[in-house]
Amino acid sequence: MDEKELIQLLQVGDNEAFKVLVTKYQDLMLNTCYRFLQNREDAEDVAQEVFIEAFHSIKRFRGEAKISTWLYRIAISKSLDFNRRKNRKKRFAILKDIAGMEERGEQLQAGSDVIPDRQLEKKERAAILKKAVDSLPDSQKIAVTLSKYDDMSNKEISGIMKITVPAVESLLHRAKKNLEKKLSKYFEKSM
Repeated sequence: MDEKELIQLLQVGDNEAFKVLVTKYQDLMLNTCYRFLQNREDAEDVAQEVFIEAFHSIKRFRGEAKISTWLYRIAISKSLDFNRRKNRKKRFAILKDIAGMEERGEQLQAGSDVIPDRQLEKKERAAILKKAVDSLPDSQKIAVTLSKYDDMSNKEISGIMKITVPAVESLLHRAKKNLEKKLSKYFEKSM
């Protein structure tokens, strides 16, 4: 079944067509959500929301882009919304904790497994890079994530973000400069 036929069947509410859509794109959407959320369970929940949203809004899909591009847009939007809600909850929890409104949870216990220095350093660097990418403006974060983690071309990114290829190039350039500043400040402090 080609994409046009799939879209037509989806728009008339064909359940088999929806199963085909989910089967074809579920791994791609899960990976995309994971890139933004860095938590498997959260990514699974948000990826499921992507397909729920697709199911409810397929009748409004005009076919101006590929269905995968449309699903990417939904996945990115849902992932960013999830992170915003999660960050709001964290800030509120911190305020409650500072105000003494909630007892502290159990302290994390140090694991009995000894992690080799190199592995620990690699994890720390990955966490630092993720934090730096997360601190970028949303448009730069999306462009970097799609380019570097999902290995998409600038043309593919432009289709997903609904901007021109030069605008994508500009976003990636600004993101690189911002990351250089953020990471150089961090490494200057740690030395």
